[in-house]
Parts: sequence; structure tokens; C-alpha cells
Amino acid sequence: MSTSLRLEKITPATVDAALALRVHPHQERNVAPVVRSLAEAYAFGEAAWPRLIFDGDELVGFLMAFLDLRWNAEKDPEDRRSGLWRLNIAADGQGKGYGRFAVEAVRDELRRRGASQLYVTWEPGRDGPGAFYERLGFRPTGETSGEQVVGVLDL
Repeated sequence: MSTSLRLEKITPATVDAALALRVHPHQERNVAPVVRSLAEAYAFGEAAWPRLIFDGDELVGFLMAFLDLRWNAEKDPEDRRSGLWRLNIAADGQGKGYGRFAVEAVRDELRRRGASQLYVTWEPGRDGPGAFYERLGFRPTGETSGEQVVGVLDL
């Protein structure tokens, strides 16, 4: 993995590159495009933490975390969670450690904010990212969010 990896806020100078970011075509059904994530980040305000992933000067990915979000207010109004909402790694950047870096960066940010768990959801199935998240230590909780598997990593 590169030593020049970093996260950056999205700025007017980088928004077009962010919107042009594409995952592998077979992964498109598993993750929303960056444009949807940015719309959700706007709608959710401080609960959304969108960042671009750079390797040197090259944009290689996008992530968005959720921070202290009410998980299921109808079931338990006190259940607030933080985790990884979106992860989009550019098609030509896959297999280079960028996804692992992204998850570790979110983990570090949540620890800094005092969280004890990091949640993620994923589309089940052969082309889904479940095996990737499980290799990083996430375990399925037995819950679903819509039709997605909910996983958790203890910090």
C-alpha cells in the first residue's frame, strides 16, 4: 500500500473529479454513485462525513461515514451508531489497499470521537463486499438494513 494515501474534504476544485469516480461495472449495483452520496451528505448535515481518498495527486476513491446517527428510532430511540456509509474505490484502483486504508481511516476518526463500534452495511451475494469487510474484522450482527447485511467492528 502506498505511503502517500490521505483523505481530503471535497472542495469546489475536486467536486467534478469526485462525481466522475466510477467503480467496476459489476459493483455498480452494490454501491450508490458519489453524486447520490453527496446529496445525502447535504441532507444529513453534520451526521455525514464525506471524504475523497488520494494516493499522491491521484483520486482513487470516495468514502462517507455516518456519525452518531439514530439507527432505528421507532424500535429504540436511544440507539445511535457511527460507521461507514459508502465506499467507492475507482475501478483501476482496486486491489491496491485503498479500501483497507479507507476503513482504517474511518476507524481512527471514530475512535478519536469516542466511538466504541464501527458499523457498515453491505449488499449480500457473490459480487458484494461482504468477504472484504469480514477480512477486516467486521462480523454480521444478524440485523438487516433494508436488504443489506449489517456488520460491526469493535474498536
